[in-house]
Amino acid sequence: MSSAGDFMILLALETCGEYTSVALWQDDESLERHIESPARHTEVLLPLCEELRALGGIRLAQLDGVAFGAGPGAFTGVRVAASAAQGIALAHDLPLLPISSLAALAYGGWRTTGLRHQLALLDARRNEVYWGFYAKCDNTAGLIALTADQLTSSSGVIPPVQTPFGAVGRGCEVLTPEDRSRLAPAVMAPAEYFFPHARDVAALAALELRAGRGRTAEEAQPVYLRAALQP
Repeated sequence: MSSAGDFMILLALETCGEYTSVALWQDDESLERHIESPARHTEVLLPLCEELRALGGIRLAQLDGVAFGAGPGAFTGVRVAASAAQGIALAHDLPLLPISSLAALAYGGWRTTGLRHQLALLDARRNEVYWGFYAKCDNTAGLIALTADQLTSSSGVIPPVQTPFGAVGRGCEVLTPEDRSRLAPAVMAPAEYFFPHARDVAALAALELRAGRGRTAEEAQPVYLRAALQP
């Protein structure tokens, strides 16, 4: 585990959707790999982790923590990242950093559009979306959640501000023409940012760890919004 000042090494995993994304985050710099892998997260996740570990020249025991996209998202995908992160953390006695996949998506939207306010949307199937609305903090590198992460129909997406904001994520494809008109002045992010990137999970996780908010495997659980809504 690193100990030189504020230097930090994190491994971040994100598998909430159709992509497997892994990042090795070292002192505000990141190595990242991602691959489109519907239904193949288990197959590709650990090899990507090993590739980045070797490329970065580190041992897992040198990590300061393990971050993962905690959802919401596809049940199996969210569970794969959480389980892998918990396994690595337990094996090497490391803290875990569960990060909202929508927050990571919003952070990527801010990086690419520069807009402070971001609407993050993921396709939840059944003509529904997972969504959350975030704002970039003025005085820190973090985000403020202006809504809870939630599951609704596309017509249920209600931004809490009227100023121009970014819209990012594959859930944008679910929006109807009426939704897009209602959500103006949204600025759609490039398609390459239609999934959460592990480097954004890592950037947000670093803030959490520096604030002393690392968690144990028992505390770090994935978020299943659809399951939470079941009677």
